[in-house]
Amino acid sequence: MTAPRAAQPTLRRNLSLIDLVVYGMLFIGITAPMGTFGVLDARSGGITPVVFLLAAAAMGATAYSYARMSHAVPRAGSVYAYAEAALGQRPAFLAGWMLSLDYIFIPAMAVLFMGIAAHALAPAIPVWVFTLVGVGLITILNLAGVKLAARVGMVMLGIGVLELVGFAAGAIGVLASDGPSRDWLSPLTGVAGFDVSALLGAGTVAALAFLGFDAIASFAEETTGSTRQTGRALRVCLIVAAALFVAQTYLASLIMPLTPAELAADPAAQGTAFYDMLRTEIGGWLSYPITFMRAIGPVFSALVAQAAAARLLFAMGRDGDAPAALGRIDGHDGVPRNATLATAGVTLVVSTLAALRADGLEILSSMVTVGALTAFLFLHVAAIRYYAFQRGEGVKAAIVPVLGIVIVLALLVDASSLALAIAGAWALIGIVIVLTRWLRRA
Repeated sequence: MTAPRAAQPTLRRNLSLIDLVVYGMLFIGITAPMGTFGVLDARSGGITPVVFLLAAAAMGATAYSYARMSHAVPRAGSVYAYAEAALGQRPAFLAGWMLSLDYIFIPAMAVLFMGIAAHALAPAIPVWVFTLVGVGLITILNLAGVKLAARVGMVMLGIGVLELVGFAAGAIGVLASDGPSRDWLSPLTGVAGFDVSALLGAGTVAALAFLGFDAIASFAEETTGSTRQTGRALRVCLIVAAALFVAQTYLASLIMPLTPAELAADPAAQGTAFYDMLRTEIGGWLSYPITFMRAIGPVFSALVAQAAAARLLFAMGRDGDAPAALGRIDGHDGVPRNATLATAGVTLVVSTLAALRADGLEILSSMVTVGALTAFLFLHVAAIRYYAFQRGEGVKAAIVPVLGIVIVLALLVDASSLALAIAGAWALIGIVIVLTRWLRRA
């Protein structure tokens, strides 16, 4: 039995709408398309901006369900809390269990990505040392409180925006002096024609760039505004991220010296295509600061991810689905200290072990991606159950969530076999835990 809601500890309300948007944009990463541009350009035939528009529209269905459920259930824990309100305790545990693949392991993936990038800049220092420093930094900031972490994050987001402005200015300068390498309309119509199947195939990859905006829902209990504030922040993040992604990939497409066919024929060049284009077309004066920010930027994605993971563990501990110690709040700072330290411990161990493996980043990314998509399924089912049945709104309340389910299933089908195998094993462990609890109580 869980404690009555009135008797349970609640988090301190410190976050404004701007703070939530900053957290969401840090998690998404406003320069996320830079790393995947070559892959998407090759897959889509040169219509990367359209690919991101499609991906944003697809994620809009998930944002809709998050906005509705965060308004109805403004509690920490995100999908876990929504499933508890709409589906019951056992499905809620499974939802939280699958969400943990995303929220608990994504900080490890982010600091590992930072460690790999930083190691490339300073090869004498091992990757695991950088991951250790990254985990320590984000833990200190999160223990100091969400308000301070949001302020530090705002500074880093501002620096990222300045770099995007610098890239836009450099690209426009190249276009004004030398003209485009491709036709002006080719980023919208394709270099060799518009291919719908290529658009859809690339869209499944681009949609993953938006994963992270949903972390805002974990802070619903700490907002200073109404229960609709979280939903507003979700919509703002999705719209702003889509606009920035479309703008930077449109400019990049125009000045990219290689054609999509040439990139498709050289997979090794796809990962560095954007940075190579910066160096050859605009100049090293911009490529170095952007590369440096790409090295330290994941630390602040990990900052938000760790805070979101701590809220998930806190909510599960508060409701009796995790050790009760995780459901406690530090009286001085108003933060879930035990949950934050537990998350930091998992991040430290997982990121260090992954740093010692050549395929560590691939394994972590597989775990995170499928964990997030599975949690989205629970989210949409909870939205249908809560609004269509419990609230009596009928079929109209299920239309967008059903569309979201179809989109998520399409993304899951496109996932790698490794990702599906890891998620299946993780889900099986969660089911065994649920059945063991049920048999014990029976």
